[in-house]
Amino acid sequence: MDRTQPNVIAEIDIQRIMQMIPHRHPFLLIDRVVDVVVGESAVGIKNVSINESYFQGHFPQHPVMPGVLMIEAMAQTAAVLVVQTLGPDSEGKLVYFMSVDSARFRHPVFPGDQLQVKVVRKQNRGSVWKFDGSAVVAGKVMAEATFAAMIRDR
Repeated sequence: MDRTQPNVIAEIDIQRIMQMIPHRHPFLLIDRVVDVVVGESAVGIKNVSINESYFQGHFPQHPVMPGVLMIEAMAQTAAVLVVQTLGPDSEGKLVYFMSVDSARFRHPVFPGDQLQVKVVRKQNRGSVWKFDGSAVVAGKVMAEATFAAMIRDR
């Protein structure tokens, strides 16, 4: 990937993510976003820690990241891509799920894993965006889905 192109961003850190989308702990599910191709794709990074609150109940003797949170991480990565694509006027706007299709959960994600959340824009019309997403650990697809979301003012 040629990182000298103006539409390619190597990394967006956590502070910038929090300026771009309104999610906060404990529901901010990405730590950084890398390999952003504006208007096209991005990769969110989630360092899965045993300290995540959901591991208290999912499951105490066998902690596994809930699949729906992997889908949410896909949506948050997509939201960062949308904001980066649309520019500063879109910062802090809410992104609402409209649909989740073809969701598949292939393998469990455990504490200590680094989740790479890959999203690729399929299409967009106005405020509605559609993406293909996957959650990958060490090159292995853990979950995947196609989803649509709408960006709106609060």
